[in-house]
Amino acid sequence: MAFVLVLLAAAAAGAWLWQRYQTFADQPIAGLVAGQAVEIARGDSFAGVLRKLRGQGVQTGHDLEWRLLARQSGTDSQLKVGEYALSPGITPRRLLANMRSGRIIQYRFTLVEGWNIRQLRAALRAAAPLQQRTAELDDAALMAALGHAGQHPEGRFLPETYLYSRSDSDLDVLKRAHAAMQKALDEAWAARRPDVPLQSAEQALTLASIIEKETGIASERPEIAGVFARRLKLGMPLQTDPTVIYGIGSAYDGNIRKRDLLTDTPYNTYTRRGLTPTPIAMPGRDALHAAVNPKDGDALFFVAVGDGSGRHVFSATLAEHNAAVVRYLATRRRTLQEASGQ
Repeated sequence: MAFVLVLLAAAAAGAWLWQRYQTFADQPIAGLVAGQAVEIARGDSFAGVLRKLRGQGVQTGHDLEWRLLARQSGTDSQLKVGEYALSPGITPRRLLANMRSGRIIQYRFTLVEGWNIRQLRAALRAAAPLQQRTAELDDAALMAALGHAGQHPEGRFLPETYLYSRSDSDLDVLKRAHAAMQKALDEAWAARRPDVPLQSAEQALTLASIIEKETGIASERPEIAGVFARRLKLGMPLQTDPTVIYGIGSAYDGNIRKRDLLTDTPYNTYTRRGLTPTPIAMPGRDALHAAVNPKDGDALFFVAVGDGSGRHVFSATLAEHNAAVVRYLATRRRTLQEASGQ
């Protein structure tokens, strides 16, 4: 009888321990606050990870319960390196499943359409927690580190949002953005119109960068591309302000003056015919597509409407264009007066 009682007591204790274990595994970890994380480094054992969890204030569960859950789930032998969120509400079972599958914290870096290489590099330096490996490199050394020695960096990185982990570096992001741009450029060039006045994908990239800087309105890009395509065919200078501004470089103070339009630089499309020697910005996919698929028409000129919308007026003759410029100046003056309350 005593033996039976012992067995019953052992069974009851076992059932209680199993229930406690199940409760531990599937109840939210107590005391977590938003923003907490634990990082698994290469070579970490599960015992080391458990110590890190304790260091983060995780008091839930006995060490034996954590080890049993890790063994039962296979996590103890399949830890993936990376940073894992200790989000409020997460359970031990979910956390270990994340560590086993490598569901790490991912950060976002957005490369904005129209950025130049200086703006891109400044944004990368400010991105946290992205590791910095290129900050001390000049542009030439940067391109060499990317495996593209001798290539000009402007326009070579596709504007998109890139995900990265704490262990990634700025060089990792740039490699992906460079590969993405090359793929997008190859696809656009393969889909070009047969009569497009461009000799290579490199020229398409350059034209796309100019289109990108001329308008932020996607629907206008093919029309602007059409203007530039017709000018190239006729041997007319492109006469586009963004190229002049790019040629001024860091000395540009926000205003473009008549003397700037008359000062010859390799990027002044008022003083030189054809495309600029390199892209002037990072064009997006829409601009790439527009560059190789310009819209048909007879417009050779365009000017902003001047109402702050970013839209343009397109003209076929210089007389029409000059009239549009007069309207632009009047609209711009009126808009500024209304904004200032006059």
